[in-house]
Amino acid sequence: MRGRGGDRPFGGAGAGGGQGPGVTGREPDRGEGISPWFTAGARVTRDSAAPQQQHPQPPPHPEAQQAQQAQQNLQAQQNLQAQQAQENPGARQPYAPDQQQDPGEQQPPRHSPRPRSRGAGDTAVLPVIGDTSEAPETPETYGTPETSGTRGEPSAPAPEHTPPLPVGPGRAERRRAAAAAARKGRGRGGRRQPPAAPVDPATGEPGRPLTRVEARRAARAAKDSPAVIASRAMGELFITCGVIMLLFVTYQLWWTNVRAGMEAGKEKQRIQQSFTDTERAPGAFRPGEGFAIMYIPKLDVVVPVAEGINKKKVLDRGMVGRYAEGRLKTAMPSDRTGNFGVAGHRNTHGEPFRYINRLKPGDPIVVETRDAYYTYEMASILPQTAPSNVAVLDPVPRGSGFSGPGRYITLTTCTPEFTSTYRMIVWGRMVEERPRSKGKPDALVG
Repeated sequence: MRGRGGDRPFGGAGAGGGQGPGVTGREPDRGEGISPWFTAGARVTRDSAAPQQQHPQPPPHPEAQQAQQAQQNLQAQQNLQAQQAQENPGARQPYAPDQQQDPGEQQPPRHSPRPRSRGAGDTAVLPVIGDTSEAPETPETYGTPETSGTRGEPSAPAPEHTPPLPVGPGRAERRRAAAAAARKGRGRGGRRQPPAAPVDPATGEPGRPLTRVEARRAARAAKDSPAVIASRAMGELFITCGVIMLLFVTYQLWWTNVRAGMEAGKEKQRIQQSFTDTERAPGAFRPGEGFAIMYIPKLDVVVPVAEGINKKKVLDRGMVGRYAEGRLKTAMPSDRTGNFGVAGHRNTHGEPFRYINRLKPGDPIVVETRDAYYTYEMASILPQTAPSNVAVLDPVPRGSGFSGPGRYITLTTCTPEFTSTYRMIVWGRMVEERPRSKGKPDALVG
C-alpha cells in the first residue's frame, strides 16, 4: 500500500532517517477539533512509558473514574482518622495534609461537567479486546505522605506499636524436652554414656572422642582419693564428737540443776508434812530419807537433809547428806555433844554448797528438825584438803580451832569448782536450840 506520495509506502521511513507519519504522528494540540478521548488516551500512553505500544488502552468513563477516586479518598480519610484516634485518643482534628498539593494533580470534583458530545467528524475509539501487552497500571496512593501506601499493601506500623514478644514453650513442651534430654544422656540398658569429647579452649569446638582407656582414666581421676575420704571421715567424726560434748556440757551445767531442783523441792514438801505426823518414831531414818531442812540465809540456800551420802540417791537429787555410815558416822543435831557432818555438791545437781567459801565467821546456819530449830554460827574454814583427811569429821574436828567437846557442824564439798580433786571444809558452833513451839529463830525471821 502506498500513500499519497506514490513512491513511498504508507507508514514507511521518510528521507533523512525519520519515521513515517503512521508511526509517530504529531500530537494534535488542544482545541484543533480532535476528540478529548484521543487526548486522554495519548496522555495515558506517555505516562505509562510502555515502549512499542501501538494500541493504547482506552480511558475509563469519566464518571466512573471520578466515583472510584472519590470513594478511595473517603476510605483513605477514614483510615487516617482511625489511626490518629488510636495514637492520640484525646485529640480529634480534621484532616489537613502536611504538604501543599500541586493544584494540577487535584482530581476533578465528582459532579464535573460532562464532556462535549462527539461530532460528526470525530472518530470513536473502541477498546481492544484480549490485548495483554499493555503496561500495568501505576498503583494509586491514598492518604497523606506520611501515611500513604499503595492499594493492597498495608502501611508500616507506628513506632510505638511494638510487636508482641514471642511466647516460649509451655510446660508440656519443657517436660518433653527434659525427658528427651534425659533419654539422650543414657545409653542402652539405662547406663550412662562415656564422657563426651573434651572441648578445645582455643577454638571452643569438641576435640576427638576419648578412647576407652582415656575414659576409664578420666572416670578414675574424677573419683575421690582414699586420703580425701579419710579426711572427710575424720572431719565428720570430730564434728560428731563436738556435738556430743556440747550436749553433755549442757546436760551437766543446766539440765542436772533443773532436775535436782525439782526433786529437792518435792522432798522438802514431804519433810515439812512429816513434821506434823505424830505416828513417826523420832531418830529412825532409812538411807536416802530426808529428816531435816538446812537454811543458810546469807547464801539464800534452803536444802533438805537426808540420811547418808549416797551420790545417786541423795547428792545427785539436790540434797545434802549426813555422814551416817561406818567410822565416818557423825552426831545428830539433837545430841548433847558431837559433830554434825554433812556433804553436798558444789557444782551441778542443784549445787547447794557452791558459794560456802563466801561465809564469814558469825554467819548463821540453821537446821530445822521435827522438834526444834538448831542455830549454828560459822567459826572457821579450811579452803583445801585431801579427800582422805577424815579427821575433819571427828567429834572435836582437827584444824577447826575447837579445843574441847561441844555441839559442832561441819560442811564438806569439792574444790576447785567443776572438779573433785580436793575438799573444802567449813565449821560452825551451835549457839541456840529453839523448840518449834516457840516459832522460828531470829536468824530466819530477820
